[in-house]
Amino acid sequence: MPVITLPDGKKLSFDQAISVHDVAVAIGPGLAKSALAAKVNGMLVDTAFVIDQDATLQIITERDPEGLEVIRHSCAHLFAQALKSLYPEAQISIGPVITDGFYYDFSYKTKAFTEADFPAIEQKMAELAASNMLVSRQVFSRTDAIALFKAKGEHYKVEIIQDIPGEEPLSFYQQGDFIDLCRGPHVPNTGKIKVFKLMKIAGAYWRGDSKNEMLQRIYGTAWTSQKDLDAYIHRLEEAEKRDHRKLAKKFDLFHFQEEAPGMVFWHPKGWAVYQAVEQYMRRTFAANGYNEVRTPQIVDRTLWERSGHWEKYQSHMFTLKADNRDYAIKPMNCPCHVQIFNQGLKSYRDLPLRLAEFGSCHRNEDSGALHGLMRVRNFVQDDAHIFCTEDQIQAEVAAFNELLFKVYADFGFKEIIVKLSTRPEHRVGSDEIWDKAEAALTIALNQTGLSWTLAPGDGAFYGPKIDYSCKDSLGRIWQCGTIQVDFSMPERLGASYIAEDGARRVPVMVHRAILGSLERFIGILIEETGGSLPTWLAPVQVVVMSITSAQADFAHSVVQSLQKQGFRVEEDLRNEKIGFKIREHTIQRVPYLLVVGDREVTQNQVAVRTREGMDLGSMTEQEFVNQLSLEVASHSL
Repeated sequence: MPVITLPDGKKLSFDQAISVHDVAVAIGPGLAKSALAAKVNGMLVDTAFVIDQDATLQIITERDPEGLEVIRHSCAHLFAQALKSLYPEAQISIGPVITDGFYYDFSYKTKAFTEADFPAIEQKMAELAASNMLVSRQVFSRTDAIALFKAKGEHYKVEIIQDIPGEEPLSFYQQGDFIDLCRGPHVPNTGKIKVFKLMKIAGAYWRGDSKNEMLQRIYGTAWTSQKDLDAYIHRLEEAEKRDHRKLAKKFDLFHFQEEAPGMVFWHPKGWAVYQAVEQYMRRTFAANGYNEVRTPQIVDRTLWERSGHWEKYQSHMFTLKADNRDYAIKPMNCPCHVQIFNQGLKSYRDLPLRLAEFGSCHRNEDSGALHGLMRVRNFVQDDAHIFCTEDQIQAEVAAFNELLFKVYADFGFKEIIVKLSTRPEHRVGSDEIWDKAEAALTIALNQTGLSWTLAPGDGAFYGPKIDYSCKDSLGRIWQCGTIQVDFSMPERLGASYIAEDGARRVPVMVHRAILGSLERFIGILIEETGGSLPTWLAPVQVVVMSITSAQADFAHSVVQSLQKQGFRVEEDLRNEKIGFKIREHTIQRVPYLLVVGDREVTQNQVAVRTREGMDLGSMTEQEFVNQLSLEVASHSL
C-alpha cells in the first residue's frame, strides 16, 4: 500500500502499486490530461512509471521548466522518426536536448540537406504528432539491442551501444515503428508535441573527431505555445542584429583573419573600448587591495608538470622547443603567481595577499569552436589570486561577491545567476582536501544570502568553484565570473608561510575573475548594447561638427580642449550638409554630437545633441565638460 505525498503535503494511499498516470487520474481528469512526466522522490520519470512504495510525487506539466525539456526531448525523437519516414536509408546517431531546443546528427550520403527541405520534414512531424502515437519505454539486453539495430542497419547506434560501459540492460523509447536508445523520460504520446520548428543545419564529425565521417546535424526547437515560439524567433532575430562580429565591422572595432585564427586584430576604436574596460578594472583592483603583477608568456614544461596542467590540460596548450627544452605558452596565470608568492619568506601577517594580472593567455581551442570574441585562442583575463589562510576564505569570498555585483551593475547587468560546482571525476588532490574546499565555498555562499544552485562534477581539476553568469536583455545567459578555492596547487608548487605559532603552513589559493576573458566580455557588451555603448565605454564619446568651413578653427579648438581633458573626441569639418553629418555619426552610435555654427562661435558655445536625437540646447564648453565628466565618472548607463 504505497502512500504518496504531493507537493502541498497531501497524502494519498493506494491498495496496490500504481502508475503516475493513474495517480493523476485520481487527483483529477484535468491534471491527468495535462501530465507530461513526473518527479518521484526527486527523480524525473514517465507517466507510465509505477510507484510500488511510499514516495513523494510531483506531476510535471507544460507549466514546469522540466515539462518543456521533456517536450523538446520527445520532439527530437519525433524529428528523427519523420526524417527516417521520408528518407529510410538515413542513419541516426545522437539527438540531445540543448538550450532552447534539440539537434540530431545523422548520416545520409545520398543527399546533402538544406533548409529548403525543412517544410516537408516539419509537415511529416505534424502528421506523426497528430496521430497521438503512444510513446513507450522498453528495456533490452545489450545483445538484443545490438541485434535490433544491426537488423535496422543503424551502424552508429550499434557502435554507441557497444561502447557503453557495464552490463546492465539499456533503456529505449518507441513510438510507432521508430525506436531509439534513450534514458528518457518522454511525453506519454506524440499528441503532446504541438509547437516546433526546424532551425538550421550544420556539419558535425562523428564523435567530434575530425578523422571520422562528417555527419549532418539539424537543429530544432519546441515550445508549449505559438506565442512562445514567436517570441523565441524574435529574440533570435534581435540577436542576429546584435551579432558582435557584424557590429565590429560596422563600427570599425576589430577583425579576424586566417593567418591568426582565434586571435583579434584590434582597430583604434575597438582598442579604445578595450582600454576603457581594462583601466576600469585596474582602478577597481587597486581600490580593493590587489597588487598588480606581470609574469612571463612562455614557461618551461616542468612548472606545468608540477602544477598538474601538463597532465590535465596539455591538449589545450601551445608548446614549443628551444635550447633542447620543452616550453608552453601559458594558458593561465596561476602557477606563475605562485612563483611570485614564493619569493621571500611570507608570514601570516602578509595574508591575505592579492595578486592581480591582466595576463595574456593562449589556449589551443578546436578551430570549429572559435566564434568571434566569444571563443578565441588568445585572450586576457582580469585574473587574480588570493593567498590566504583557511580562516580568511569566507571573508575573501564575501568581499569578492560584493565587488563582483558592483562591477556587473556598472556594466548594466543586474540579474546574476550563481552556481557552485563541485569535484570532477578527473582531479588532483585528496578527497579530504576537496571536502574542505567545497565546505568552505558552501559556507561562504550561504553567508552571503545569495540564491544559488549546485552543479555536481563541474569543478576545475584543482578545486571547486562558484560561477557567476549574467543574464542579458534578450534572456541569454553568459558565464563570466568565477571564484575557486584551491588547496592543491600551492602545495604542489612549494608555497608556504610562517603561521602565528611559528609553524610552516601551506596557504590556500583562491583563483578569481570577474569579467573572465576581456575579449569575450567586450563581445557580450557589444551585443547587449547593440553597439550603443554607454558614454564611459564608447570608443568615440564626442564628435564636434562645423556647419561650414567658417567655424572650422573654433570647432578644432574645442576638439583639442576636450582631448586634453581626457575625452575621446573626433572632429568632422567636411564640406557636407550638417544633417548628413548628424545622421552619419548617429548611425555610428556616438553619444554626443556638438554642432558649431556662426552663433555658437559668437557666443563661445556648442549646440549639444545626443545619439538618441535629443536636443540639449547650447551651452558653454565648460558646462558640457561638467556634464560629461559626471556621466563618465559615475559609469552612467
